[in-house]
Amino acid sequence: MKLIIAFAALLLSFSSIAQDKPEGLFINSKAYDFKGKDQSGVEVNLKDLRKKGPVVVIFYRGNWCPYCNKELTRLQDSLELITQKGASVVAITPEASEGISKTIEKTKAVFPIIYDEEMKIAKAYKVAYEVDERSASRYKSFGTDLLVINQQKIKPQLPVPAVYIVNRDGAITYRYFDEDYKKRPAIKDILAQLK
Repeated sequence: MKLIIAFAALLLSFSSIAQDKPEGLFINSKAYDFKGKDQSGVEVNLKDLRKKGPVVVIFYRGNWCPYCNKELTRLQDSLELITQKGASVVAITPEASEGISKTIEKTKAVFPIIYDEEMKIAKAYKVAYEVDERSASRYKSFGTDLLVINQQKIKPQLPVPAVYIVNRDGAITYRYFDEDYKKRPAIKDILAQLK
């Protein structure tokens, strides 16, 4: 009997761990209508943006991530193709203003980039996760102290790099979510989904 109880407790602990893993929002989900200030201090409101057309929402880790910089550069290079489809782009990061400035310097991004204070937007989109101690120490050894650059207090958090397209009605019509931060969607796939 003790063995059965111990096994049940073990299964319960695994299921609670699995539930804590981010899974992102799914297609046809209602998107959280966030608002925040962009790099120029202008308030960006998803509800207002989607009145004009679909919105490509990008979650990225920070200017220190070469994969994020590559993705944002490709988006910037394709921005005219995206806007020709009546869509807009907004990027969301846990990095505070200094990090956003470095991102803009590296990627030449002109679309809005919002600082996600306390990971509120990432949590609403279910892409936030707590960085384990080993990874946080490794980043810190490379000069990236996540608690400092993200102005986080207790444990460092990052978003899974994800891309969503939100339509005028606030529904998610496209989702790219992959826990492997090295993988990002092709711009042609995003363009194909913009209707």
